[in-house]
Amino acid sequence: MRFRDKVVLVTGGGSGIGRAVALGFAREGAQVVVSGRGREALDQTVKLAEADGGRIAALTSDVSDSASVAALVGQIVERYGRLDIAINNAGVLATGNVTDQPEEDFARVVDVNLTGVFLAMKHEIPAMIAGGGGVIVNFSSQIGAHKRLPGFGAYAASKAGVTALTRTAAREYIDQGVRINALSPGSHDTAMSMRPGETEADRAERMKDQVPAGRVGSLDEITGTVLWLASDDAGYVIGADIVADGGSTA
Repeated sequence: MRFRDKVVLVTGGGSGIGRAVALGFAREGAQVVVSGRGREALDQTVKLAEADGGRIAALTSDVSDSASVAALVGQIVERYGRLDIAINNAGVLATGNVTDQPEEDFARVVDVNLTGVFLAMKHEIPAMIAGGGGVIVNFSSQIGAHKRLPGFGAYAASKAGVTALTRTAAREYIDQGVRINALSPGSHDTAMSMRPGETEADRAERMKDQVPAGRVGSLDEITGTVLWLASDDAGYVIGADIVADGGSTA
């Protein structure tokens, strides 16, 4: 119960890694708030936590909109008195070569993946400082921060920016008690790791060739990494970008 009574925000908590991480914090005693644009998905995360005896609340928010993020953090502080940990996980993907990708797709990916992290920290950090400190984990990616793939230019640019922004913010705020790191996952057991028309068996076969570990990462594995980064056990880890990709960029 490393996080008993800690107040934790997980953006993009309605599915995939965000949902798994939120449930992981709830199992360890935290009061979790999940945010995202879709209420139905968030409510499903809440139900899963309640069935397991955890505490999760859902608040809709758009990380690409500063007023929406400010309202989200304000509601958390008003309801629980502070914000201890923030996992900035919300993200979108749009593929296409540089000359083919619609400009609006590029802008949307950057708005959510990079500007969304900037806006989240912009409002989370003052709340944490007011409460005596906190921890932030920003989701970067193996693609962009550590590896390049054709057709992933917008996503790569946004995630490389997340890593640079994280390292800069880590230096800016550690002396005020806010510890900030990034996490760069490779392929994990989520819908985003599936190619169009691919089955789980197809993906498993593909992973044997693409990943030195020979498999896709489990949600339990990435959740464990996030919880470690947010815990006191990682207290001397500041401004890092932890890669969890089964050895793909080793």
